[in-house]
Amino acid sequence: QVQLVESGGGLVQSGGSLRLSCAASGLTSDTYAMGWFRQAPGKRREFVAVISGSGIVRYYEDTVRGRFTITIDIAKNTVYLQMDDLNPEDTAIYYCALLAGAAQRLRTTQKPDYWGQGTQVTVSS
Repeated sequence: QVQLVESGGGLVQSGGSLRLSCAASGLTSDTYAMGWFRQAPGKRREFVAVISGSGIVRYYEDTVRGRFTITIDIAKNTVYLQMDDLNPEDTAIYYCALLAGAAQRLRTTQKPDYWGQGTQVTVSS
């Protein structure tokens, strides 16, 4: 059974930075993609960024491109989301996700096979 364990959320002032981590265990497929989604209060869950298991393919949501960077440590099966220049609109619960498939499919369908438990990111103005 695949498990995703997230860490790294917290409270930061506008313009600050945070780094989220998500460690995957129990993987049985060599082809997979991992990514981050977020859900703000009263809003639908939305795509943030996704990366292929090889680290070669990456996609970003338009409002975070240039501020957020997604990376993967293949040996550790751990994906990271470096978030810089944060603003209050980034406040949300951030969820790690994993799909046994291509990164593009995770981005377009937004239907992973597994979800993490979520970690709160709060940006104060």
